[in-house]
Amino acid sequence: MARAENKESASPTARLVADVARKLRVRKGWTQEQIGREMGFSAAAVSAMETCAQPASDEMLVKLEQVLGDGLEIFEQARVYMRMEKYPPQFKDYAGLEQKAVALHLYAITVVHGLFQTDAYARALIGGGYPPLSDQRVEELVEARTARKALFDRQPMATIELVLEESALKRKIGTEEIMREQLLYLAECARRRNVTLQVLPLDAGLSGEYAGARGGLELVETPEHDRLAYLEMQGESLLIRDPAKVSTLFQRYARIRAQALDPRESLGLIQQLAGEQR
Repeated sequence: MARAENKESASPTARLVADVARKLRVRKGWTQEQIGREMGFSAAAVSAMETCAQPASDEMLVKLEQVLGDGLEIFEQARVYMRMEKYPPQFKDYAGLEQKAVALHLYAITVVHGLFQTDAYARALIGGGYPPLSDQRVEELVEARTARKALFDRQPMATIELVLEESALKRKIGTEEIMREQLLYLAECARRRNVTLQVLPLDAGLSGEYAGARGGLELVETPEHDRLAYLEMQGESLLIRDPAKVSTLFQRYARIRAQALDPRESLGLIQQLAGEQR
């Protein structure tokens, strides 16, 4: 929703987009109504974007690129920067690394990992968190989280491994239908050629070993083949670059993965749970 206070709090990228879009529109001799028709938006929506009362959405940036971009990819690049500005402060340093990674090794313990969340699941999770957020901020975070999924289809293709605790699959977020859709989406992701999804069962510790006791992990291999680790808890984050520490975390991840169900068994469990959500 467009608000007067948004004009004062608009990010530098939102202000730049507004200025460039307005100048390019005027150069073409178009009114706000005319460009709105070209993009499929109302004149009021264009006005709100140009005054920063409602910064351009990801969808609007795509249309601005098509209508005003002239092949320069100005608004396409702005999508990247605006997405980064929407992320929580503790996540911003890692977000760029995630999108450029050649390989990700992920371990999620309490809820479905953000890369694998449906919009509805993310909205219920973010909207139900603490401290409470405004509806607008919830939608911003959902949009930013959804945009991360571009990594699945990026070229060159990234290799993504996820080990997910069974408890995260059974913890119902939102409604029964939201959970069922989330489980079905996980099953769809598990069938991707560049994704390996495994479930760490609740009884994994009965063998006398449980390598996941220290919490979630996000391990990254960069295009330069450097290896990094990202940890996040209670709104704080830590990006680890020390080779010895990262090596230990990669070895721990390997133990976690070895204690999980294999991919075929994991997919079967997810499908079974999706059926139980009916």
